[in-house]
Amino acid sequence: QRLRGHRYLQRVSTGLKRDWLASLAGDIAVLAEGGAEILVVSSGAIALGRTILGLGKRALKLEESQAAAAVGQIALAGAWSDALGKGSLKSGQILLTLGDTEERRRYLNARATISTLLKMKAVPVINENDTVATSEIRYGDNDRLAARVATMMSADLLVLLSDIDGLYT
Repeated sequence: QRLRGHRYLQRVSTGLKRDWLASLAGDIAVLAEGGAEILVVSSGAIALGRTILGLGKRALKLEESQAAAAVGQIALAGAWSDALGKGSLKSGQILLTLGDTEERRRYLNARATISTLLKMKAVPVINENDTVATSEIRYGDNDRLAARVATMMSADLLVLLSDIDGLYT
């Protein structure tokens, strides 16, 4: 079974795993102090919104998933901001859709925004914009989104937190 990214960040019954997030943010702060430019691609908006709204484990309609994402994304961005702020880091939220990495003008704009955040010493916290994404225009998972962002930014390294052994291409 695949461990989806949001499972690292939250418990279904109690919400975010703030201790885990704080630990990861501390590691990011150490890397940033050493001069590394860090970008975070974070899952969890729909799952967190589902918890906040009390939607349980039932299958959601598209509009319910999008509403859960809207509620969850605010909480998720706030949690990242709080956790990174404890390490004296600033953060900025970037929400992307598939079109932002496929249409040239939007691609260049997204890249410029992320580059500017990095120049300003802010950690871009990136997620798919699940409030507007439909099944036809979704990345499918944040591993693909992370790979596209890493390519967009000419990253030297991409680290995926997962329980899947090996490299998939």
